[in-house]
Amino acid sequence: MSHIVTIQTQVRDPAAIDLACGRLQLPPAVFGTVMLFSETATGWQVQLPEWHYPVVCDVEQSRLHFDNFGGRWGDQSHLDRFLQAYAVERAKLEARKQGFSAIEQPLSDGSIKVTVHTGA
Repeated sequence: MSHIVTIQTQVRDPAAIDLACGRLQLPPAVFGTVMLFSETATGWQVQLPEWHYPVVCDVEQSRLHFDNFGGRWGDQSHLDRFLQAYAVERAKLEARKQGFSAIEQPLSDGSIKVTVHTGA
């Protein structure tokens, strides 16, 4: 039986953050406190390409803190790619944790199809 699922991502897993960074060839995420333009944020800091400030993933609150000044200090598409990579890596981690296998397939519209095989 086949099921189609749309995932709304909440960034809560440091392991998936790390895998997403590796997947996108970003520097590894670093935990700490950083001053963004107008606020201080604590969490896993992800440095996206050409972004002035890092994106801070607060896994306890499932919140992202960032300041890209409406795209002037960082292209939103880089954040979108990171969130997509995070969602794929998190889904694959969860599948493996439950004893399943997962295969991904890039689609022509830029989305990624993840197929989980339950073995049944």
